Amino acid sequence: MSLWVKKPVVVEAFCWTGGPDQTEDPEWAIEAINKKRIMFTESLPRQMVIDTLEGRMKADQGDWIIRGVKGEIYPCKPDIFALTYEAAP
Repeated sequence: MSLWVKKPVVVEAFCWTGGPDQTEDPEWAIEAINKKRIMFTESLPRQMVIDTLEGRMKADQGDWIIRGVKGEIYPCKPDIFALTYEAAP
């Protein structure tokens, strides 16, 4: 067995507030909403539903929404995000 270290990767991300207007959402998220790659549940509490490479995933208010190096979009829980990412200089 050998050990490996993940290469540093810069991603774009935002914390989803759960608000009905997308004023805090980046342009790439709004584009994904318009293309139906991101949708929202009707029931409360509202969830974001994201078509990912691994299938549909749900995000709760306060989750981070990440756009990866190849444009893929996926949710990340706040505790995992804090352990994995730090602000780029």
